[in-house]
Amino acid sequence: MRPARQTLRRPDEFIAAGLIPRERRGEIEAVAARYALALTADVAELIDPADPRDPIARQFVPAAAELDARPEEMADPIGDGTHSPVEGIVHRYPDRVLLKPVHVCAAYCRFCFRRDVVGRARALSRTQLDAAMAYIRTHREIWEVILTGGDPLVLSPRRLGQIVEMLAAVGHVKVVRVHTRVPVVAPARVTAALVRALRAPGKATYVVLHANHARELTSAARAACARLVDAGIPMLSQTVLLRGVNDEAAVLGELMRALVECRIKPYYLHHGDLAPGTAHWRTDIEDGQALMRALHGRFSGLCQPTYVLDIPGGHGKSPIGPSYLACVRGANGTACYEVTDFNGRRHAYPPAPREGSL
Repeated sequence: MRPARQTLRRPDEFIAAGLIPRERRGEIEAVAARYALALTADVAELIDPADPRDPIARQFVPAAAELDARPEEMADPIGDGTHSPVEGIVHRYPDRVLLKPVHVCAAYCRFCFRRDVVGRARALSRTQLDAAMAYIRTHREIWEVILTGGDPLVLSPRRLGQIVEMLAAVGHVKVVRVHTRVPVVAPARVTAALVRALRAPGKATYVVLHANHARELTSAARAACARLVDAGIPMLSQTVLLRGVNDEAAVLGELMRALVECRIKPYYLHHGDLAPGTAHWRTDIEDGQALMRALHGRFSGLCQPTYVLDIPGGHGKSPIGPSYLACVRGANGTACYEVTDFNGRRHAYPPAPREGSL
């Protein structure tokens, strides 16, 4: 059954669209009581209900496993609250802050690390937004502001433009970065008016697209991204490594190539965060490192994201990709390097001569 051209928000709507069997209604109602549901028609039309392994359904269709929280999981897995000096601001790194004006998304990823907040918390009031902007203005070390949430591109062009204009007025802020799923899940929202609203006079604006599978980059999604790039807004991507979605080298490589074809530079490959009820999506770090090894040398350097882990507790991201370099001892006892190529072969490389031995 083909879904109607509307966003699905209630278990009955998922059932009517043929995405959930009627006998699972009770368990999905339990999920909906705990976490927000929303699936746009653009995404619903990509799903094959007859395929139990469909990678799009796995990301967006609710499942009872979401209620199976593990002891190591936490409501705030990356420690946003630890670094939130005022409502709507997260200041984890010295030169940049997150600004979260809204906690709503066009569609809700079932593995979201902010799943306890998105779709539940209210948007910033005008008073709260003014306080957040005052914080940015008084902290001159802030060079970059990252608009996130929620998804900032669900805001109207007028509202988004007001926020961007406020940031443009702050002299020490040089970069405005926007994290979004909208070009994929609701591409029609990327209108000429919205693109204009993103352009901050005198600042560099970047848009970072969240995409996890090549099938998400439909012709409509590609056109939405082209509207941004053609307007002079560079695009990067972030991808979450998800079991059953993109944890095979060929699948991940296809996504990275598709992004580069759209003029989007792969930026981050995130290891899954310890959000409640998300264990069935998480892979082992060793699996992620093996995937990065498989991409290395076999896909263009443009297709190589940085594999990162957001350390629980608010300690920030760290690269956790494989290492290709080792320090070894030669036959005469001197230290040298050993470098592994993309075929797995090892090669000696000499250290630099010490000062005085030249």
